[in-house]
Formats: sequence, C-alpha cells, structure tokens
Amino acid sequence: MPILIKLDVVLADRKVKSKELAEYVGITAANLSLLKQGKVKGVRFDTLEKICAYLQCQPGDILIYEPEVARSTRRPRLLRRA
Repeated sequence: MPILIKLDVVLADRKVKSKELAEYVGITAANLSLLKQGKVKGVRFDTLEKICAYLQCQPGDILIYEPEVARSTRRPRLLRRA
C-alpha cells in the first residue's frame, strides 16, 4: 500500500504511550496497534483529528505517500468515461 503510517515514530519522539493515545482518541489499544502497523484500510477524519491534537502534529507527520515504483514507473492514467 502506498500510504505508510509512521505513528509509532511520532509516539516514540514525543514519549507518548499507545495506551494513553488510545484512551484520548476513544479507540481500543488493539485498534490503535492495527493502525500503527498499517493493517487498516482507512482512518476516520475525526480519529485522525484527535490523534493530531493529542500529539500536536499535522496529518503529514503521521501519514506518508510512497508510490510503489516497482509496479510502474509511469504516472497512472486517468480513465475517461464514454
């Protein structure tokens, strides 16, 4: 997946425990763990907002777009509707 989550790095930099963040955000520690591992298909904006508020960061500090170069070196084509 080209979207990488570096929440664990931000947590370590700020010396914040996952359990603290999970309690503040209102999600289980297990769900936060899945998010940290990148094993989720999406994240709600309100969850992202609470994470950023608690960690005093921007979404770009947590999420990184890294295209999969191995798949194709070309930019994706836009599909045109008939």
